[in-house]
Amino acid sequence: MKIAIISDTHDNMANIKKALDYINGQKITELIHCGDVCAPITMVEIAEQFKGNINLCIGNVDGDPFRMLQRVQDGKAPNVTIHQEVGEFTIDGKKIAINHYPKIAKALAKTGDYDLVFYGHNHKPWVEKIGKTQLVNPGNVANIINAPTLAIYDTVTDNLELIKLDEI
Repeated sequence: MKIAIISDTHDNMANIKKALDYINGQKITELIHCGDVCAPITMVEIAEQFKGNINLCIGNVDGDPFRMLQRVQDGKAPNVTIHQEVGEFTIDGKKIAINHYPKIAKALAKTGDYDLVFYGHNHKPWVEKIGKTQLVNPGNVANIINAPTLAIYDTVTDNLELIKLDEI
């Protein structure tokens, strides 16, 4: 099974659409967003364009988590699970943690409790192995600071691929 990981979309709807078109074209049914969606309506748009399961952690520019949660609970994005600072869940036998911040994500990876830890915030794509845990920043979709990227992880092959949005 393949999982798509994005972060720091910052309301850039053109790049969000491009990323989701690619993800949908790969027949991926699980999406992780590592925060900084920005406006709740953007999360609703993401949920409408991607029909699979979405796990989202709140980032520093997402404002009041209650607003995001309220929008999702209003039935506008029923396929979204919102996690506060840290999200923990299992997909296809892989124990996953998500967080927006590098320092917290690295601490989570160091525990050895997870197969994968995903984070965002600094917009820099990064892959690091800490013990048995892959620590991954998919970069940013918004095209801020660094070129826009996303990540695709295959649970069967344990392969992680960083995708440059400008090359798809």
